Amino acid sequence: MKINELKHDLAAAFRWTARLNMNEGIANHFSVCLPNSNDFYVNGSGLHFSKIKASDLVLVKQDDFKDLKNKPELVDPTALNIHGTIHKKVPHARCILHVHSKYATALSALKDPTLKPIDQNTMRFYNRISIYNEFGGLGFEKESNKMAVAIGNNSMLLLANHGILSVGQTVAEAFDKLYYFEKACETYLTALSTNKELNIVDSKTAEKTAQEWENYPVNMGEQYFNEIKKILDMEDTSYRN
Repeated sequence: MKINELKHDLAAAFRWTARLNMNEGIANHFSVCLPNSNDFYVNGSGLHFSKIKASDLVLVKQDDFKDLKNKPELVDPTALNIHGTIHKKVPHARCILHVHSKYATALSALKDPTLKPIDQNTMRFYNRISIYNEFGGLGFEKESNKMAVAIGNNSMLLLANHGILSVGQTVAEAFDKLYYFEKACETYLTALSTNKELNIVDSKTAEKTAQEWENYPVNMGEQYFNEIKKILDMEDTSYRN
């Protein structure tokens, strides 16, 4: 994929995340690596997701890491640490989307943050979520290294007392998982709020459903993201600027 297309995709993800009200103030960060490199684009400091453009993205080169740490007005320090560390240490994390969305964060605040398999969306993530359960403050260097270890081979990292982090080979892949994880958390927490007994599916069926998600014959994540860009292009192409 060309660099401009990467930047357009990341900018579109910011815009749509804001529409879904999954962002938080001017916090939270998305990043995507350049092809065949651990250098990455990330949102600059102080920008609201709803107005981020491709030209607002800051290129972070691994060689310039130390210099950027002294320039928080350009890139938030926690973004540098979390995204820089995970991009460097987790090969399948070519795109990283990190938010403190309502339902995922609520799940992260539970003593037992296990997402029980009660519907198709929750079953998608059955045994496929890593949990970082050692909250030690904001995501600076030490915390970021522990996050990178915790994610393992999974693509979802639930940060206890913090939020959610989704990774993928592409922006579309990471966004699709982030979106469906938030929907799954919404369903699960809504079901818990009824104080009625949950209808939890057996492990064999949950695993079968998760595999069916993974082997689905159509790449619905790419299709969904393409539809998002089509809507943005009809309404406001400024994200591409």
